[in-house]
Amino acid sequence: MPQYDLVVIGGGAAGFFAAINATILNPSLKVIILEKNRECLQKVKVSGGGRCNVTNAIETPEALLQFYPRGGEFLLGPFIRFGPKEMKTWLNNHKVNLKTEKDGRVFPVTDNSQTIIDCFYGLARLGKVQIKTSYRVENFEYFEENWVINGGVDQEIRGKDLLIATGSDNRIWQLVSELGHSVVPAIPSLFTFNFTEKKIKELQGISFENVKVNIKNSSFFQEGPLLITHWGVSGPVILKLSSKAAVFLSEKKYLFAIEINFCPEFSKDQILEIFRKQLDLNPKKQIQNTALFQLQTRFWKYICEKSGIGEHQKWAESGKKQWTLLQENIQKAVYEVNGKSTFKEEFVTAGGVNLSEINPETFGSIKNQNLFFAGEILNIDAMTGGFNFQAAWTAAWHVAAYLSKI
Repeated sequence: MPQYDLVVIGGGAAGFFAAINATILNPSLKVIILEKNRECLQKVKVSGGGRCNVTNAIETPEALLQFYPRGGEFLLGPFIRFGPKEMKTWLNNHKVNLKTEKDGRVFPVTDNSQTIIDCFYGLARLGKVQIKTSYRVENFEYFEENWVINGGVDQEIRGKDLLIATGSDNRIWQLVSELGHSVVPAIPSLFTFNFTEKKIKELQGISFENVKVNIKNSSFFQEGPLLITHWGVSGPVILKLSSKAAVFLSEKKYLFAIEINFCPEFSKDQILEIFRKQLDLNPKKQIQNTALFQLQTRFWKYICEKSGIGEHQKWAESGKKQWTLLQENIQKAVYEVNGKSTFKEEFVTAGGVNLSEINPETFGSIKNQNLFFAGEILNIDAMTGGFNFQAAWTAAWHVAAYLSKI
């Protein structure tokens, strides 16, 4: 039976990063990664549209916490020790040049996730990390001061320490539960909203730089860019809102209503005043041909029709009652949501191993000897923007730093 210092179950971002750092910090360690798929780092490959949003420009640990609906307070100490600043330094030290976009997201300058994958695989080769793909873990148990991992006939592997970094794998979560850990059931955390209204979905492709969206009958709201899709709405504002309200929306079975303010930079009175000025300046001009507030023409016409303004109606034929309805459809538009859509590259879940059972200094279990967790198997999740990867890097680095000293 092969014997290792560290066995890593899961060849994703957290598992792979822990494995290579363990051998960087202590080259004498014998490490193996067990991955159920044919390739490792699959989410790294597709994240950020194939560009890999490795982290975020926000470096202050306290400031980071607002982007973690679950797990933020737990991560404060770990972020102080290894946060975005340290991750960027780590990548630069390993010859991965980075760039920061205006929204704070950090990418390799190549705009290609393969840059990160090549870096990681190169370091795995240098550290002689063994990688076993298409390996389906059946069970694992602690026996005679070692973890014994069973992957079927003649597939047993023994390790002094075990890191579980399998993401939201329900089968592995069940095995972890059988070890005495409490596991919060997984629910989607980053997803887009499906609309019931057909007409707005026909405007797919129209985007807005900044809107305000709040979930009706709740305290959840968010501001940011929005995109209309053929199923409803997407974009950073929706993904962030879905992350914040993940538990609430799951309880609603994804049947709820949202209110969208397409012009949050204007007050109601300012908008009504702009309409009045149009009446004074352009009384004979057709309202549908007067797109205001930098709204795209197709969307403006949709809003006008929604407000009962006909195709040939002129400003001279309108009044305050109709302007008020138009203003409400611009700033207080209510849309019914009847489900969600999840992009594979953005897929994140809330839920996982209860953080009260994890040591934040080592990411080790307080219930099982020589057992560690990193990545999405922990009850930590974040908004979009590189924050989920950062949580994975942070946990993985702590595990590697602790084990490399042994």
